[in-house]
Amino acid sequence: MLFLQNDIYGQLPMEFVIVVGFSIIILFPITIGLTDSNELNQAMSAARAGAVQGVLSNGLAIYPDDAFKDYQKEHSRLVNPSKVKIIKIDYLNLGFNPSYQKTKIQLRIYASAPSGTDKSDRNCLGDRINFHARKKICESFQTENLTNTVFNPAFSNYYVFTTADVRWV
Repeated sequence: MLFLQNDIYGQLPMEFVIVVGFSIIILFPITIGLTDSNELNQAMSAARAGAVQGVLSNGLAIYPDDAFKDYQKEHSRLVNPSKVKIIKIDYLNLGFNPSYQKTKIQLRIYASAPSGTDKSDRNCLGDRINFHARKKICESFQTENLTNTVFNPAFSNYYVFTTADVRWV
């Protein structure tokens, strides 16, 4: 009987409104945080897939015509298949960038290559890996039209991505 008496005075609906209100207040920040981390995870996955694609194109010595001609002259080792392995990819949050009105993220890719590859060859390999990582991010978020021909920087909804030189291990 006590339960019904409190319901007559509207206490039960008021408690319900308070609980629902607090739940909504708590769920909004959690949802926003999860959305941002999901986007960053998607970008990191795309960067990893792009880096692997770059390694595969290097491993098979598949290059655009202009790069192939340049590599024949200056980096003859790169026109032959080579073995490169992606060790890891991490990122550095550089904070909010007022130029782009987005948070700037710098990707750092770690790779290993045969000891016979010299520094200039590794720079070319690293450029190709970074290119494919940025390109895959743009393809993932369908932002190819917002960047330049080398996909630098790459964009998502809340982030702008750049790449540091590949670190060779």
